[in-house]
Amino acid sequence: MSSSPAPLPVPVLRTVQVLGGASGGAHVRSLATGLAARGVRVTVCAPVEAEGEYDFTGAGARFTPDAVSALRAACVEADVVHAHGVRAGMRAALALRGRRVPLVVSWHTGGHGPGGGRLSLLLERYVARAAAVVLGGSSAQVDLARLRGARDARLAAVAVPVSSGSSGAPDHGKVRAELGAIGRPLVIAVGSLVARRGYSVLLDAAREWRTLDPMPLLVIAGEGPLRAELARRIQAESLPVRLLGRRRDAAGLLAAADVAVLPSRWEARSPLAQEALRMGVPLVATAVGGVPELVGEAGVLVPYGDAGALASAVAGLLGDPGRRGALALAGRAQAMTWPSEDDTVAQVLSVYDELTLRRR
Repeated sequence: MSSSPAPLPVPVLRTVQVLGGASGGAHVRSLATGLAARGVRVTVCAPVEAEGEYDFTGAGARFTPDAVSALRAACVEADVVHAHGVRAGMRAALALRGRRVPLVVSWHTGGHGPGGGRLSLLLERYVARAAAVVLGGSSAQVDLARLRGARDARLAAVAVPVSSGSSGAPDHGKVRAELGAIGRPLVIAVGSLVARRGYSVLLDAAREWRTLDPMPLLVIAGEGPLRAELARRIQAESLPVRLLGRRRDAAGLLAAADVAVLPSRWEARSPLAQEALRMGVPLVATAVGGVPELVGEAGVLVPYGDAGALASAVAGLLGDPGRRGALALAGRAQAMTWPSEDDTVAQVLSVYDELTLRRR
């Protein structure tokens, strides 16, 4: 009897994940973990500090620094290159110039919408047209990518990894005591100290809260170039605000808060909004970008740049425990409708498979 021929080995899919900074690192680590578990060979090209913070090698990926030469070398044997953010997309597109390797670009950390200036517009156009597929974290991002000339733009909601935290339940009282919020409401914002986050408007709102009794404490967890400017305002105007810098325990701080605020000029699929709703922390956010689609009726939405509306919405929630309780329940219910990390990985992998099949 003749034996049947041995099956041909299935080639291993090789992908390079390009990260322009620390922002988006949690998503890339989640993606690397899921892809590696499915047999995909993953290389992460990112700043060294991002590897130190997110440990991509611990997720099963190979790490390489984000120098131009290292990125080009990593792309040589790649089947698919996936850039996270518009600036990372530009670097990846330049590294792939002259090669037939498909480029996927996720705009969840870039493409901050209209008003970003001519340079941002040109950058977004170049990257949108260079990408085989653009993945948008919200419908607004997908529409923007198409407006910029993307050949193929798709909705790909990014799941925020569930914070592991400590093994036991967090001691909210201890957290509030450490922050100086004993006997007073605690309001929190989380995100880098950059202009698009809207923190100048948030400080305007905090100025109005000085008339409340007890006076709320606003804490902002994040670091960035606006720190000195914000600190000067806080001191000069005697605002009830603390700048905490970058915190690894931001999820624990958020869980201890009475209200979370998101005053941004533009957001696609805000990690803060997702964390707050999942934890049952009432959220006040600006009705921009993908926020209304993400939050639905489970948060209080206000216009961007309206400090009075922001201050009033937060004050209203602080004075209405019943409303906060209803939003906590609504937030957890809304979070149940979002895709899981496994869903996100499966969708991305299906895009990779589709693109690599086109090349065969």
